[in-house]
Amino acid sequence: MTTPLKIAILDDYQDAARRLACYSLLDGHEVKVFQSSTRGLGQLAIRLAPFDALVLIRERTAFPAALLAKLPNLKLISQTGKVSGHIDVAAATARGIAIAEGVGSPIAPAELTWALIMAASRKIVPYATNLKEGLWQTASTNPVLNGVGRVLHGRTLGLWSYGKIGKLVAGYARAFGMRVVVWGSEASRQAAVADGFEAAPSRETLFEMADVLSLHLRLAESTRGIVTASDLARMKPDALFVNTSRAELVADGALESALKKGHPGMAALDVFTSEPLGPDSPLLRIPNVLATPHLGYVEQDSYELYFSAAFENAVQFAQGTPTNILNPEALGQR
Repeated sequence: MTTPLKIAILDDYQDAARRLACYSLLDGHEVKVFQSSTRGLGQLAIRLAPFDALVLIRERTAFPAALLAKLPNLKLISQTGKVSGHIDVAAATARGIAIAEGVGSPIAPAELTWALIMAASRKIVPYATNLKEGLWQTASTNPVLNGVGRVLHGRTLGLWSYGKIGKLVAGYARAFGMRVVVWGSEASRQAAVADGFEAAPSRETLFEMADVLSLHLRLAESTRGIVTASDLARMKPDALFVNTSRAELVADGALESALKKGHPGMAALDVFTSEPLGPDSPLLRIPNVLATPHLGYVEQDSYELYFSAAFENAVQFAQGTPTNILNPEALGQR
């Protein structure tokens, strides 16, 4: 027997969920879609207090213990993708709030990474923007910045980590005639070598030799701030630093400072320490930064995959047959 749930879908900036084919899975349930984010804990608690279940899009909203304590009706958090550090799992478990995990795919973030590498390398965005202003073949009205782009063929791509996304990016680089060098765990380096790529002899060498350096690490306490100012200072003055993983992998303020000093010469970023990113962010004022609003998984196929799993988990929970529960010990507490 299905118990209808009062469900909130959070941070759906484009109001995309209702247009997905899988949205029909929630027929029979009361669903509210929130397109805007609420930063204050008190405001967020008031907004979410009536709901039995929440569907979260990645890590767009954090759920610390203090917030969970203010949500007495909450029974289920259904996560698109895997749970990261944005939910206090122990606090949720103690309050009998089940957390269902979804599925993911590396394709969309890998493709976005490559799109950023190509766009930054060929200065696509400034050329296109200035063309609309009547400026032909002009990357910048500042003569210092009005240089031409460059091809990727024959250059070196440095990858820190060689997981699912890193492997795809390495394959794209190979197709474009790039040399690929990998740093990371011993397992990452061995896997890269087995696939015909190179393992960097050291972390320092990776930063020194890369024409393009892309991060593909998971964020954990051991990797928070792992990229330091000294790492970035080793990069070439014309090198491109790419981060589509997590902004917190880079030491606070290190990238902004490094770009101003000219090492590396460019950055392409899809992730930021505070999201949504405000228009007054220092990073957006640096002309050699290509920034996108965390689009890694924001595309049609990924959304169908992610939301389908999250909605199905919510439906199964409502039917009394919960699936993919991260903290099953929470189930018997209500």
